[in-house]
Amino acid sequence: MKVGIIGAGTMGSGIAQVASTNNCEVVLSDTNIEILDKAKAKLHKIMLRLIEKGRLTEAKANQIEQNIRYTTALDDLKGADLVIEAIVENPSIKKQVFEKIEPLVAADAIIASNTSSLSITSLAAALNKPERFIGIHFFNPAPLMKLVEIIPAIQTNNHIVKEARSIIDEWDKLTVLAKDTPGFIVNKVARPFYSEALRMLEEGLTGLPQEQAIATIDWAMTEMGGFKMGPFTLMDFIGNDVNYTVTETVFKAFYYDSRYKPAFTQKRLSEAGYWGRKTGRGYYNYADGAIKPEPKKDEALGKMIVDRIVVMLVNEAADTLQYNIATKADIDLAMTKGVNYPKGLFAWADEIGIQNCVEQLDALYNTYHEDRYRCSVWLRNRKDG
Repeated sequence: MKVGIIGAGTMGSGIAQVASTNNCEVVLSDTNIEILDKAKAKLHKIMLRLIEKGRLTEAKANQIEQNIRYTTALDDLKGADLVIEAIVENPSIKKQVFEKIEPLVAADAIIASNTSSLSITSLAAALNKPERFIGIHFFNPAPLMKLVEIIPAIQTNNHIVKEARSIIDEWDKLTVLAKDTPGFIVNKVARPFYSEALRMLEEGLTGLPQEQAIATIDWAMTEMGGFKMGPFTLMDFIGNDVNYTVTETVFKAFYYDSRYKPAFTQKRLSEAGYWGRKTGRGYYNYADGAIKPEPKKDEALGKMIVDRIVVMLVNEAADTLQYNIATKADIDLAMTKGVNYPKGLFAWADEIGIQNCVEQLDALYNTYHEDRYRCSVWLRNRKDG
């Protein structure tokens, strides 16, 4: 099949590699020739590395590279069976692109967006045939991350949902189906991982100086919680500019629900240009010779940190199920394969005990009297089960 990818940045070029590896004819389009050249050079380096490691034969690597055509002309997308957009997270720019694409492809071609947080329904409305539009959200890096969220718009035809999911499954990915809700599954459910860590930091709940508190929260979540990265390390890895924008987008999209309220600490870092690893400074200092603060390895403190963040994640997962955004199985799969959580949140809730989760949430609510700590109806109805 012929696959068009619009946007040759990190995500677009990664999706192009995935499609090409699965023997698709790929057209990678971008308005910037330098970005296209970088994408081509990067793919060549990746192929050489995979050959050296014995993961690909030279013939297969050459085929993957030859399967991709790099172009600045949208007209080259003619004849594509599937087009995936992976450009800047700006709805007006995306809609302009979709309006240009639609006349170029066949009436039965699937047009998709890789957006991580924008409304699929709103984007679909830019088309004359919105019923063939869908969200196909890969995670970075696309060639390595197994999870892909499939998000139908309210206009999307059911056969398009089945066809899109079948294609991505054939690309050796694990797909989950999500309702068109802000953040979909992963970016919605994961918000407390960051926001509750920031809340504890801002309130000084660890009783430690800020730099040591950051290191201690990260230590607790990795060493005691089993997460691969602590929240501050992960925010620095993602980029505080990106992470803050996603949080702010979800907050606004949920009509300013306090559960998704951004933190001023992260806003100020974003404003200062302290975006994390890519700028050399974030919650941590990445300059050569910089000394990383030592965490306070206190098990009681660590347990408090882990319990509070995990129970908030469980609560968010329960609310996601309560409102039929995704199935229980898909939520657990999304969080283990999309952001590498050590276990599914519903499995974790069973391990903690539903009654215990409810009691912890009620204690937080009684302390703060804020809706961000309201217990999900789904959890409360099962606390005696």
